[in-house]
Amino acid sequence: MAESTENLLLTEEQQKEVERQMAILRRGTVEIIPEDELRKKLERFVVTGRPLKIKLGLDPSAPDIHVGHTVVLQKLRQFQELGHTIQLLIGDFTGRIGDPTGKSETRKQLSEEQIKANAQSYVEQFDKVLDASKVELVYNSEWLSPMTFADVVELAAKTTVARMLERDDFEKRYNNGQPISIHEFFYPLMQGYDSVALQCDVELGGTDQKFNLLMGRNLQKEYGLEQQVVMMMPLLEGLDGVQKMSKSLGNYIGINEAPNEIYGKAMSVPDELMLRYYELATDLSIEQLEELRKGLADGSIHPRDAKMNLAKTFVRMFHGEQAAEEAENYFKTVFQQRALPTDLPEVQLAKADYPEQVNIVNLIFDLKLAESKGEARRMVQQGAVKVDEQKVADIQAEIALSEGMVVQVGKRKFAKVRLV
Repeated sequence: MAESTENLLLTEEQQKEVERQMAILRRGTVEIIPEDELRKKLERFVVTGRPLKIKLGLDPSAPDIHVGHTVVLQKLRQFQELGHTIQLLIGDFTGRIGDPTGKSETRKQLSEEQIKANAQSYVEQFDKVLDASKVELVYNSEWLSPMTFADVVELAAKTTVARMLERDDFEKRYNNGQPISIHEFFYPLMQGYDSVALQCDVELGGTDQKFNLLMGRNLQKEYGLEQQVVMMMPLLEGLDGVQKMSKSLGNYIGINEAPNEIYGKAMSVPDELMLRYYELATDLSIEQLEELRKGLADGSIHPRDAKMNLAKTFVRMFHGEQAAEEAENYFKTVFQQRALPTDLPEVQLAKADYPEQVNIVNLIFDLKLAESKGEARRMVQQGAVKVDEQKVADIQAEIALSEGMVVQVGKRKFAKVRLV
């Protein structure tokens, strides 16, 4: 049965603690549904000491986390530091279907091997943002796999086709005559049932997940449980300042990328989005954020210094203090002093495997300065390639290999050739 959240009598000190937590949790949040219920849950927490159970469901369809993903993870970190319990749900069962949110066609189902590999990659990256030792890691196959067909029918009876078609992506596909597989309707039902199984107090997600998040709230009511509060976080714009951060769009900062790469990418964050990145994706306190905002407004903090601190903060969060210091020094040497870094990565090439002249595109690829020859070709055509400080803009250019030659691609990628 649902636990009561009736108004409690709080001391002045307890009321201040509730307000403190509300202020922290409102930071960067787009919508809390409903906010008054969150307040009541927090009041119960400060009186009884029973932590709230905070759920985040993750569909393990992509193994790499970027800064855009950490927006919701930072909110979980805040809940964790306030004394609440984090439930990280790996959708290993629902991942076989794939969330149809925002999709114009049926998603391909993932194999169990793909799901396991992707889930493991996620888990290894959580610890860069959260204290993984204090997280409840759960898999929804635990309760979804044992369900009988009768259980599934009972669950499906909790909602209607008309309700499902209220979802924007389903409605568009239906109106356009595009196919919608019946199994896709089960995704929001299963995600909602996860909240029933976990009896969570709060569920977090992006604004694009509103339908699924509210489904959990509705199903909890149907099963006689206290309803979860829904907290929606914004989708962070990528480095282009327009589209949401996405690996496929190339406008992302990956949290597993090399420190110098993270630092350099962060320095390209548009000025108008800098405070938004600080607010949504860093661990700075509310007081530090306010001080930064005032400093930028009155001119006591230079935007360049604030940008460098943002870059250093990201490296510190994902790689530690020492890596942050080294990345900052590297940036100052290469970009502010216009000098080559002193610790250039060396790449060995077997002299016997190459003719006297090698095509620039092949050289870039062999030095692992591009993920594909197509990317290498584009970088040359864009004028982003230098060999021993000399620009090479012809994809047909033949380069004479020499010991110690330095190849640069873009602003942050270097390789020093070592012939063996």
